[in-house]
Amino acid sequence: MPQPPASAERLHAYDVWDAPTRWFHWINALAVLGLIIIGVILLNDDALGLSANGKILLKEIHVVLGYVMGLNLIWRFVWAFFGNRYTRWSAILPYGSSFWGKLRAYGSAFLSGEPQEYVGHNPAARLAIAVLLLLLVLQAVTGAVLAGTDLFWPPFGRWFASWVAAAGIDPAMVSPLAAETLDQTAYKAMRAFRSPIVTIHLYAFYVLAGVILLHLIAVIVTEIHEGGSITSAMFTGRKILNRPPQDV
Repeated sequence: MPQPPASAERLHAYDVWDAPTRWFHWINALAVLGLIIIGVILLNDDALGLSANGKILLKEIHVVLGYVMGLNLIWRFVWAFFGNRYTRWSAILPYGSSFWGKLRAYGSAFLSGEPQEYVGHNPAARLAIAVLLLLLVLQAVTGAVLAGTDLFWPPFGRWFASWVAAAGIDPAMVSPLAAETLDQTAYKAMRAFRSPIVTIHLYAFYVLAGVILLHLIAVIVTEIHEGGSITSAMFTGRKILNRPPQDV
């Protein structure tokens, strides 16, 4: 028999996302959005007619946003040891002897039209989070290396500048726009070293953009199918459910 519509008396609010977790989410979302927009512009720099100085400026903004994303990510990793029960590693990553059974039960219930509700992340979301975090870490690490090869910025820029500096040139004076500061043989060798890292960064970018799109679709579908005020909870910190949650 179909269930009657949930009445207001059956709705219950649960505290879920603490303030540090909500700040992380929105800072990360804005930083990644900015990185994607600038990344797309840089990928089409020739078609857009960008000058060398324009490309350098955009790369500088891109790297600054990358620093914001990376530091924010480190903060979230630390907070996963200290936050509330729904923000800790045990609640956001897909591990534990019972996880796969919970995932199967969640999938079956979802397909049956009687979805299980979770205050924190459901099992499918925990899988998605693991993939997102891995991709963000990969982008942060490869991006930090490329910041060193392109702009000679920290954390690796000093090492790359010392590698490619022309004889008698202080590595601090090396500039991608000043060919006279570069030893061209060393610079070509550095660019060859950089090439596979660029490839990893580029293709991980495509995968990350696809996963983010799937994440947004999943949030919309889950919001419609299950309710639970998933989107508003990232502003208010509270979820409103009409079934007993599985993780309370």
